[in-house]
Order: sequence, then structure tokens, then C-alpha cells
Amino acid sequence: MASTSDIRNGLCIKYNHDIYKIIEFLHVKPGKGPAFVRTKLKSLTTGKVLDNTFSAGHKIEDVRVETHTYQYLYAEGDQFHFMNNESFEQITLNKSILDNPDLLKEGTNVMVQVNTETDLPLSVDMPASIILEVTYAEPGVKGNTATNATKSATVETGATVNVPLFINEGDKIKIDTASGSYMERVKE
Repeated sequence: MASTSDIRNGLCIKYNHDIYKIIEFLHVKPGKGPAFVRTKLKSLTTGKVLDNTFSAGHKIEDVRVETHTYQYLYAEGDQFHFMNNESFEQITLNKSILDNPDLLKEGTNVMVQVNTETDLPLSVDMPASIILEVTYAEPGVKGNTATNATKSATVETGATVNVPLFINEGDKIKIDTASGSYMERVKE
């Protein structure tokens, strides 16, 4: 058992007969009344996100997890195949367990959290950013740069990303995997 002082991002807990991962938390100490912790929880079975408030000192049941490095191999419909980099054992995960599956490039290393009691994968943590090549981008309109104008571009994995007007086909761009947004152009 853990208490609210042990809450951190990435902690997996049992709550309402389900396993949740803490995405965000904030300790709040109002001037009047007892302290509490405001959290955003993501269900690891359904993928739903809910907001919850725990009073200070509340006991929570944490889930013991191990983190392993897996390499993304390929997708087959809604099933994504990964290989453990140490034991070369392969696992198949459903698309719903992944945060941004359309940004996954074959050969990318991800961190998979596994429940030690049941040996079931709980969540997949992608790298903070990923570099992908633009396969299609509409040409930018010259003179349309008075404001921070963007256009949509398709990258090699098939995902669509809003990019600045100067990005062209063949450019490599860095994408934030948490939000799926453009970060910068990469020169090689």
C-alpha cells in the first residue's frame, strides 16, 4: 500500500477494480481545509482518462511493474508486434494500449511496463520525440507568412502532422510523440 505522498507520473495503481496509470498530478494545499491531490488517471485496459481527487494521506494500492525495452517490428491490422531486446521474445499488443500508434516507425525502441503479478503488458512509453521523413506536403503559398501559417503533411508512417509552410517532401522532421505535433526540421 502506498499513500498520496508516493504519487508520481507513471505510477500504476489499482482503483475501482481496474488498473490506472497516473498521467498528471498536483498536490494542493488550500488556505482553508485539508490538503488533497488532484490526479489525471488513464485506464490501462480501456484507455479512458478520468480526473480524480485523493484526500491527503489516502491509501492507494499500487501495482508492481517492471519496465523492459522492446523494439517495434510491424503492425497487422489493430495488432502491433514487439520484440524484447534482451530475451528476443515477441509480444503482440492491441492498438488501444498505445498512445500515438500512427507515429511508430519499424525498428523504434519503446519501453513496455509489465505487471509482475500477471506478466501482462500494461502500457507502452514511446520516446519523447521521433524523426520521420515527409512523404507528401502541399506546396506553401508564397506571401502567406504574415501569421504562423501551417499546412498538413503526411509522414512515412502515414500520420498527418501540421507543419510550417517551408517544409517540403523529403524533409526529415522531429515530432513530439506525446502531442503528435511538429517540433523542428532535422538537417542531415
